Amino acid sequence: MQGDDRNEKHKDCPYSGVSAGAYDADLAVRGQKSGFEAVVVNDGSSGETAELFKRAEEYAVVLTHTKNRGKGAAIKTGLSYIHKHYLSGYVVVTLDADGQHRISDAVKICDKAEENPDCLILGSRGLNNNVPLRSHIGNAITRIVYRLSTGLKLYDTQTGLRAFGSRLVPEFLSISGERYEYEMNVLLQCARQNIPIKEVEIETVYFNNNSASHFNTVSDSYRVYKEIIKFSASSFVSFLTDYALYSLLIIITSGLPGTASVALSNICARIVSSSVNFTINRRLVFKSQNSVAKSALQYFALAALILAGNTLTLSFLTAIAGINQYVAKLCTEIIFFVISWLAQKYLIFRRKENV
Repeated sequence: MQGDDRNEKHKDCPYSGVSAGAYDADLAVRGQKSGFEAVVVNDGSSGETAELFKRAEEYAVVLTHTKNRGKGAAIKTGLSYIHKHYLSGYVVVTLDADGQHRISDAVKICDKAEENPDCLILGSRGLNNNVPLRSHIGNAITRIVYRLSTGLKLYDTQTGLRAFGSRLVPEFLSISGERYEYEMNVLLQCARQNIPIKEVEIETVYFNNNSASHFNTVSDSYRVYKEIIKFSASSFVSFLTDYALYSLLIIITSGLPGTASVALSNICARIVSSSVNFTINRRLVFKSQNSVAKSALQYFALAALILAGNTLTLSFLTAIAGINQYVAKLCTEIIFFVISWLAQKYLIFRRKENV
Protein backbone atom coordinates (compact mmCIF):
# COMPACT_ATOMS: atom_id res chain seq x y z
CA MET A 1 0.00 0.00 0.00
CA GLN A 2 1.14 3.56 -0.64
CA GLY A 3 0.35 7.11 0.45
CA ASP A 4 -2.78 7.64 2.49
CA ASP A 5 -3.55 3.93 2.73
CA ARG A 6 -0.35 3.41 4.69
CA ASN A 7 -1.16 6.40 6.89
CA GLU A 8 -4.52 4.88 7.82
CA LYS A 9 -2.90 1.57 8.71
CA HIS A 10 -0.14 3.03 10.86
CA LYS A 11 -0.49 2.44 14.56
CA ASP A 12 2.93 2.19 16.14
CA CYS A 13 6.45 2.91 14.92
CA PRO A 14 7.93 2.70 11.45
CA TYR A 15 11.53 1.66 11.52
CA SER A 16 14.34 2.10 9.03
CA GLY A 17 16.78 -0.80 8.61
CA VAL A 18 20.04 0.24 7.00
CA SER A 19 22.37 -2.17 5.26
CA ALA A 20 25.60 -1.83 3.30
CA GLY A 21 26.05 -5.48 2.45
CA ALA A 22 25.05 -7.32 5.63
CA TYR A 23 21.36 -7.89 6.19
CA ASP A 24 19.47 -9.90 8.79
CA ALA A 25 16.84 -11.52 6.55
CA ASP A 26 14.35 -12.07 9.37
CA LEU A 27 14.50 -8.54 10.81
CA ALA A 28 11.53 -7.23 8.80
CA VAL A 29 9.47 -10.31 9.65
CA ARG A 30 10.12 -9.98 13.38
CA GLY A 31 9.46 -6.27 13.21
CA GLN A 32 6.11 -6.78 11.51
CA LYS A 33 5.05 -9.29 14.17
CA SER A 34 5.89 -6.70 16.85
CA GLY A 35 3.69 -4.01 15.29
CA PHE A 36 6.31 -2.12 13.29
CA GLU A 37 6.02 -1.02 9.69
CA ALA A 38 9.43 -1.52 8.12
CA VAL A 39 11.34 0.66 5.68
CA VAL A 40 14.53 -1.13 4.63
CA VAL A 41 17.33 0.63 2.75
CA ASN A 42 19.60 -1.42 0.50
CA ASP A 43 22.73 0.70 0.33
CA GLY A 44 24.31 -0.72 -2.80
CA SER A 45 24.26 -4.43 -1.95
CA SER A 46 24.51 -6.88 -4.86
CA GLY A 47 24.87 -10.57 -5.61
CA GLU A 48 23.57 -13.01 -3.01
CA THR A 49 22.87 -10.24 -0.50
CA ALA A 50 20.59 -8.48 -2.98
CA GLU A 51 18.36 -11.57 -2.99
CA LEU A 52 17.68 -11.04 0.71
CA PHE A 53 16.21 -7.63 -0.04
CA LYS A 54 13.85 -9.18 -2.59
CA ARG A 55 12.58 -11.50 0.12
CA ALA A 56 12.17 -8.52 2.45
CA GLU A 57 9.78 -6.80 0.01
CA GLU A 58 7.03 -9.13 1.24
CA TYR A 59 7.27 -7.59 4.72
CA ALA A 60 8.71 -4.12 4.16
CA VAL A 61 9.13 -1.17 1.86
CA VAL A 62 12.59 -1.65 0.33
CA LEU A 63 14.44 1.40 -0.95
CA THR A 64 17.57 0.86 -3.04
CA HIS A 65 20.73 2.81 -3.73
CA THR A 66 22.26 1.61 -6.98
CA LYS A 67 25.72 2.05 -5.44
CA ASN A 68 26.97 2.35 -1.89
CA ARG A 69 26.47 5.91 -0.62
CA GLY A 70 27.13 5.43 3.08
CA LYS A 71 25.20 4.90 6.29
CA GLY A 72 24.21 8.54 6.72
CA ALA A 73 22.81 8.72 3.19
CA ALA A 74 20.88 5.47 3.74
CA ILE A 75 19.34 6.74 6.98
CA LYS A 76 18.25 9.96 5.29
CA THR A 77 16.75 8.03 2.38
CA GLY A 78 14.63 6.08 4.86
CA LEU A 79 13.67 9.21 6.78
CA SER A 80 12.70 11.03 3.58
CA TYR A 81 10.36 8.22 2.63
CA ILE A 82 8.78 8.10 6.09
CA HIS A 83 8.38 11.88 6.23
CA LYS A 84 6.61 11.83 2.85
CA HIS A 85 4.32 8.84 3.38
CA TYR A 86 3.27 9.04 7.05
CA LEU A 87 1.15 11.52 8.91
CA SER A 88 2.75 13.24 11.92
CA GLY A 89 2.56 11.64 15.34
CA TYR A 90 4.63 8.54 14.56
CA VAL A 91 7.91 7.38 16.07
CA VAL A 92 10.88 6.31 13.96
CA VAL A 93 13.26 3.61 15.15
CA THR A 94 16.52 3.15 13.23
CA LEU A 95 18.30 -0.20 13.35
CA ASP A 96 21.49 -1.50 11.81
CA ALA A 97 20.49 -4.48 9.69
CA ASP A 98 23.43 -6.74 10.54
CA GLY A 99 21.79 -8.59 13.44
CA GLN A 100 23.22 -6.48 16.26
CA HIS A 101 19.85 -5.14 17.37
CA ARG A 102 16.98 -7.07 18.94
CA ILE A 103 13.39 -6.26 18.04
CA SER A 104 12.58 -6.42 21.76
CA ASP A 105 15.02 -3.57 22.33
CA ALA A 106 13.52 -1.66 19.40
CA VAL A 107 10.12 -1.96 21.10
CA LYS A 108 11.65 -0.72 24.35
CA ILE A 109 13.12 2.45 22.90
CA CYS A 110 10.04 3.02 20.73
CA ASP A 111 7.90 3.06 23.89
CA LYS A 112 10.34 5.49 25.49
CA ALA A 113 10.18 7.77 22.44
CA GLU A 114 6.37 7.75 22.53
CA GLU A 115 6.61 8.99 26.12
CA ASN A 116 9.20 11.62 25.09
CA PRO A 117 8.34 12.67 21.50
CA ASP A 118 10.75 15.62 21.46
CA CYS A 119 13.75 13.58 22.65
CA LEU A 120 16.30 11.44 20.85
CA ILE A 121 16.34 8.01 22.50
CA LEU A 122 19.53 5.96 22.27
CA GLY A 123 19.72 2.21 22.75
CA SER A 124 22.77 2.13 25.01
CA ARG A 125 24.81 -1.08 24.95
CA GLY A 126 26.49 -2.37 28.08
CA LEU A 127 29.72 -2.88 26.12
CA ASN A 128 30.82 -5.82 28.23
CA ASN A 129 33.84 -8.07 27.79
CA ASN A 130 32.31 -9.77 24.74
CA VAL A 131 32.60 -6.56 22.72
CA PRO A 132 35.41 -6.44 20.10
CA LEU A 133 38.41 -4.38 21.20
CA ARG A 134 38.10 -1.84 18.39
CA SER A 135 34.46 -1.16 19.35
CA HIS A 136 35.48 -0.67 23.00
CA ILE A 137 38.24 1.75 22.05
CA GLY A 138 36.20 3.57 19.42
CA ASN A 139 33.27 4.17 21.75
CA ALA A 140 35.56 5.33 24.56
CA ILE A 141 37.29 7.87 22.31
CA THR A 142 34.03 9.13 20.84
CA ARG A 143 32.50 9.40 24.30
CA ILE A 144 35.37 11.58 25.50
CA VAL A 145 35.39 13.75 22.37
CA TYR A 146 31.63 14.28 22.61
CA ARG A 147 31.86 15.21 26.29
CA LEU A 148 34.61 17.74 25.59
CA SER A 149 32.75 19.19 22.59
CA THR A 150 29.31 19.54 24.17
CA GLY A 151 29.62 19.15 27.93
CA LEU A 152 27.06 16.32 27.76
CA LYS A 153 27.69 12.85 29.11
CA LEU A 154 26.58 9.90 26.97
CA TYR A 155 27.67 6.31 27.46
CA ASP A 156 27.11 4.86 23.97
CA THR A 157 27.64 7.48 21.27
CA GLN A 158 28.03 4.91 18.47
CA THR A 159 24.78 2.98 18.82
CA GLY A 160 22.73 2.66 15.65
CA LEU A 161 19.54 1.81 17.57
CA ARG A 162 17.79 5.15 17.99
CA ALA A 163 14.21 6.37 18.28
CA PHE A 164 12.62 9.78 17.89
CA GLY A 165 9.27 11.40 17.20
CA SER A 166 8.07 12.72 13.84
CA ARG A 167 8.72 16.35 14.82
CA LEU A 168 12.48 15.69 14.78
CA VAL A 169 12.58 14.13 11.30
CA PRO A 170 12.93 17.41 9.34
CA GLU A 171 15.73 18.49 11.69
CA PHE A 172 17.60 15.22 11.25
CA LEU A 173 17.18 15.32 7.47
CA SER A 174 18.95 18.70 7.38
CA ILE A 175 22.07 17.45 9.18
CA SER A 176 25.19 17.01 7.09
CA GLY A 177 27.07 13.73 6.66
CA GLU A 178 26.75 10.83 4.25
CA ARG A 179 28.65 8.07 6.04
CA TYR A 180 29.37 7.12 9.64
CA GLU A 181 30.01 10.72 10.65
CA TYR A 182 26.28 11.43 10.25
CA GLU A 183 25.36 9.71 13.52
CA MET A 184 27.91 11.78 15.46
CA ASN A 185 26.67 14.92 13.69
CA VAL A 186 23.15 14.12 14.90
CA LEU A 187 24.36 13.98 18.50
CA LEU A 188 26.28 17.23 18.08
CA GLN A 189 23.24 18.93 16.52
CA CYS A 190 21.02 17.76 19.36
CA ALA A 191 23.40 19.36 21.84
CA ARG A 192 23.49 22.49 19.72
CA GLN A 193 19.69 22.78 19.45
CA ASN A 194 19.02 21.70 23.05
CA ILE A 195 17.21 18.55 21.91
CA PRO A 196 17.19 16.21 24.94
CA ILE A 197 18.94 12.86 24.60
CA LYS A 198 17.98 9.90 26.78
CA GLU A 199 19.68 6.50 26.95
CA VAL A 200 17.91 3.18 27.46
CA GLU A 201 20.01 0.11 28.20
CA ILE A 202 19.79 -2.63 25.58
CA GLU A 203 21.42 -6.00 24.96
CA THR A 204 24.92 -6.07 23.48
CA VAL A 205 25.10 -8.40 20.45
CA TYR A 206 28.11 -8.96 18.17
CA PHE A 207 28.62 -11.71 15.61
CA ASN A 208 32.06 -12.99 14.54
CA ASN A 209 33.87 -10.15 16.33
CA ASN A 210 31.77 -7.60 14.40
CA SER A 211 33.35 -8.70 11.09
CA ALA A 212 30.22 -7.61 9.17
CA SER A 213 30.81 -3.98 10.06
CA HIS A 214 31.80 -1.73 7.16
CA PHE A 215 33.37 0.85 9.46
CA ASN A 216 36.87 1.67 8.23
CA THR A 217 38.94 2.47 11.31
CA VAL A 218 41.12 5.08 9.59
CA SER A 219 38.96 6.82 6.97
CA ASP A 220 35.64 6.71 8.85
CA SER A 221 37.25 7.76 12.13
CA TYR A 222 38.68 10.76 10.32
CA ARG A 223 35.22 11.68 9.01
CA VAL A 224 33.78 11.48 12.52
CA TYR A 225 36.52 13.54 14.16
CA LYS A 226 37.79 15.67 11.27
CA GLU A 227 36.33 19.00 12.39
CA ILE A 228 37.74 18.57 15.89
CA ILE A 229 41.08 17.40 14.43
CA LYS A 230 41.28 20.43 12.13
CA PHE A 231 40.32 22.77 14.96
CA SER A 232 42.99 21.21 17.17
CA ALA A 233 45.59 21.57 14.39
CA SER A 234 44.63 25.20 13.86
CA SER A 235 44.81 25.87 17.58
CA PHE A 236 48.19 24.12 17.76
CA VAL A 237 49.61 26.33 14.98
CA SER A 238 48.26 29.41 16.76
CA PHE A 239 49.59 28.11 20.07
CA LEU A 240 53.08 27.68 18.61
CA THR A 241 52.93 31.22 17.26
CA ASP A 242 51.66 32.53 20.58
CA TYR A 243 54.09 30.57 22.72
CA ALA A 244 57.13 31.48 20.61
CA LEU A 245 56.29 35.19 20.70
CA TYR A 246 55.46 35.02 24.41
CA SER A 247 58.79 33.37 25.21
CA LEU A 248 60.72 35.87 23.09
CA LEU A 249 58.96 38.86 24.65
CA ILE A 250 59.46 37.50 28.18
CA ILE A 251 63.20 37.69 27.51
CA ILE A 252 63.01 41.16 25.92
CA THR A 253 60.82 42.66 28.70
CA SER A 254 62.46 40.86 31.62
CA GLY A 255 63.49 44.18 33.13
CA LEU A 256 59.92 45.37 33.70
CA PRO A 257 58.63 45.37 37.30
CA GLY A 258 56.22 42.83 38.87
CA THR A 259 53.92 40.95 36.50
CA ALA A 260 54.14 43.62 33.80
CA SER A 261 56.51 41.50 31.72
CA VAL A 262 54.14 38.51 31.76
CA ALA A 263 51.04 40.62 30.99
CA LEU A 264 52.62 42.62 28.15
CA SER A 265 54.22 39.57 26.56
CA ASN A 266 50.96 37.62 26.73
CA ILE A 267 48.87 40.45 25.23
CA CYS A 268 51.19 41.10 22.30
CA ALA A 269 51.61 37.42 21.49
CA ARG A 270 47.86 36.83 21.68
CA ILE A 271 47.02 39.66 19.25
CA VAL A 272 49.23 38.09 16.58
CA SER A 273 48.18 34.48 17.19
CA SER A 274 44.47 35.42 17.27
CA SER A 275 44.70 36.89 13.78
CA VAL A 276 46.34 33.69 12.55
CA ASN A 277 43.72 31.53 14.29
CA PHE A 278 40.75 33.50 12.91
CA THR A 279 41.96 33.21 9.33
CA ILE A 280 42.62 29.46 9.53
CA ASN A 281 39.36 28.63 11.34
CA ARG A 282 37.14 30.67 9.06
CA ARG A 283 38.63 29.42 5.80
CA LEU A 284 39.73 25.87 6.54
CA VAL A 285 38.12 24.49 9.72
CA PHE A 286 34.51 25.67 9.74
CA LYS A 287 34.43 26.94 6.11
CA SER A 288 32.07 29.65 7.23
CA GLN A 289 29.92 31.51 4.69
CA ASN A 290 28.91 34.12 7.24
CA SER A 291 29.85 37.76 6.83
CA VAL A 292 33.59 38.30 7.32
CA ALA A 293 32.98 41.55 9.18
CA LYS A 294 30.39 40.04 11.50
CA SER A 295 32.47 36.92 12.16
CA ALA A 296 35.58 39.02 12.76
CA LEU A 297 33.73 41.28 15.20
CA GLN A 298 32.40 38.28 17.12
CA TYR A 299 35.73 36.48 17.01
CA PHE A 300 37.79 39.37 18.30
CA ALA A 301 35.21 40.14 20.99
CA LEU A 302 35.64 36.52 22.07
CA ALA A 303 39.40 36.89 21.76
CA ALA A 304 39.30 39.98 23.98
CA LEU A 305 37.31 38.12 26.64
CA ILE A 306 39.59 35.11 26.43
CA LEU A 307 42.64 37.37 26.52
CA ALA A 308 41.39 39.03 29.69
CA GLY A 309 40.59 35.69 31.29
CA ASN A 310 43.80 34.19 29.99
CA THR A 311 45.93 37.03 31.34
CA LEU A 312 44.22 37.04 34.74
CA THR A 313 44.55 33.26 35.01
CA LEU A 314 48.19 33.35 33.94
CA SER A 315 49.01 36.16 36.37
CA PHE A 316 47.27 34.29 39.18
CA LEU A 317 49.13 31.06 38.48
CA THR A 318 52.53 32.77 38.30
CA ALA A 319 52.26 35.50 40.96
CA ILE A 320 49.96 33.91 43.55
CA ALA A 321 50.14 30.15 42.98
CA GLY A 322 53.86 30.35 42.32
CA ILE A 323 53.81 28.14 39.23
CA ASN A 324 56.64 28.38 36.71
CA GLN A 325 55.86 30.92 33.96
CA TYR A 326 56.14 28.37 31.15
CA VAL A 327 54.13 25.65 32.90
CA ALA A 328 51.47 28.20 33.84
CA LYS A 329 51.18 29.20 30.19
CA LEU A 330 50.55 25.59 29.14
CA CYS A 331 47.85 25.07 31.80
CA THR A 332 46.12 28.32 30.89
CA GLU A 333 46.08 27.51 27.18
CA ILE A 334 44.43 24.12 27.75
CA ILE A 335 41.59 25.72 29.72
CA PHE A 336 40.90 28.42 27.15
CA PHE A 337 41.28 26.01 24.22
CA VAL A 338 38.07 24.26 25.30
CA ILE A 339 36.25 27.57 25.82
CA SER A 340 37.37 28.85 22.41
CA TRP A 341 36.31 25.63 20.60
CA LEU A 342 32.79 25.73 22.02
CA ALA A 343 32.27 29.43 21.30
CA GLN A 344 33.55 29.25 17.72
CA LYS A 345 31.74 26.01 16.88
CA TYR A 346 28.31 26.97 18.20
CA LEU A 347 28.28 30.77 18.00
CA ILE A 348 30.74 32.48 15.67
CA PHE A 349 31.13 30.03 12.79
CA ARG A 350 27.79 28.31 13.30
CA ARG A 351 26.52 26.96 10.01
CA LYS A 352 23.29 28.37 8.67
CA GLU A 353 20.44 25.87 8.79
CA ASN A 354 18.69 24.53 5.69
CA VAL A 355 21.05 26.22 3.25
